[in-house]
Amino acid sequence: MKTILPGQTIGIIGGGQLGRMMGLAAKEAGFKIAVLDPTENSPCGQIADVQIVAPYNDEIALKELGEVSDVITFEFENIDYEGLKRLSEIAYIPQGAELVRITQNRINEKAEIRASGAPVANYVTAENFEELTETIDQVGFPFIVKTAFGGYDGKGQVKVDSAENLHEAAALFEHSACIAEAFVPFTKEISVIIQRNAAGESYCLPIAENIHKHHILHESIVPARVDEKVIQQAQEAATKIADHLALVGTLAVEMFVLANDEIVINELAPRPHNSGHYSIEACNVSQFHQHIRAVCGWPLRKPKLWAPSIMVNVLGEHVEPLTKMIPKYPDWSIHLYGKAEAKEKRKMGHVTIMTDHIENTLEEIEKTGIWSK
Repeated sequence: MKTILPGQTIGIIGGGQLGRMMGLAAKEAGFKIAVLDPTENSPCGQIADVQIVAPYNDEIALKELGEVSDVITFEFENIDYEGLKRLSEIAYIPQGAELVRITQNRINEKAEIRASGAPVANYVTAENFEELTETIDQVGFPFIVKTAFGGYDGKGQVKVDSAENLHEAAALFEHSACIAEAFVPFTKEISVIIQRNAAGESYCLPIAENIHKHHILHESIVPARVDEKVIQQAQEAATKIADHLALVGTLAVEMFVLANDEIVINELAPRPHNSGHYSIEACNVSQFHQHIRAVCGWPLRKPKLWAPSIMVNVLGEHVEPLTKMIPKYPDWSIHLYGKAEAKEKRKMGHVTIMTDHIENTLEEIEKTGIWSK
């Protein structure tokens, strides 16, 4: 296991808020940061020592990142797999390119989750709409059709309730092959963030219960309001997947909780995750600090939750009302990501509130009116 030390440079592919928070964590320990992103003055670029402005598949830019970095990580999975694979031949990328190949394709991802022994919903794959119509009997209504590539925050998918609205899924095949998975009647959505170094040492952060609005994460409540049986199953499933993938770094495992307290894995993200932002204030080690430790070959810290917490996302429409409320809520930890334009439904920041009274705090958040849109 290679060890990267303070004073050396961590290269980050992707200049968004996850890269920014990774970079800030790394800088606390004395690392330098290089970032590759197509946007000048990106959130991560603002705090980086070296800013390379170019597309993610730009071979010259990738080579430049490799030359200035002692280790390279990435902040999201929808980057160029082939470029990353070639870069790994000349630079140190402990997470590897294979993790990106698997997680940026839902068909590959689902197959690997199943191969790990973790539970998934029944599903079929289809190259085209005609193939889907021939195989839907293996799944049964209702089901959800998702594109193999792309799609996030609810995009790139269609719920099919009956044969009458099956045609609505046809347009998805214009983009890529698709996966059709049985609709799971879940009671809660939770996520486990597991982090692992090259020596195989791994820890899970306290599990978050996630509430979505308009298919975008709205709130994460920690600890999740589920039975201990669910916590145990969720951690075991995440560990199985991480070990199966020989994970180095961070893996967010999103899951559904069923009425009988069984779990079903929904999807994976091979990097720090929105639902883990609470850990910056609420844990003895944040998901970003632990990620840096993992990719740099350091021993990991056992996470400890200081207090129950709620993380609330701040979208473009929430920035102005939130900033007006700052004087009223001194206990709120406010993070804004340095994005130039506050577009509606665009993630601009988050708020973390540590509390001994989760239900009361949820009511308080609602009453502010900030998140009424």
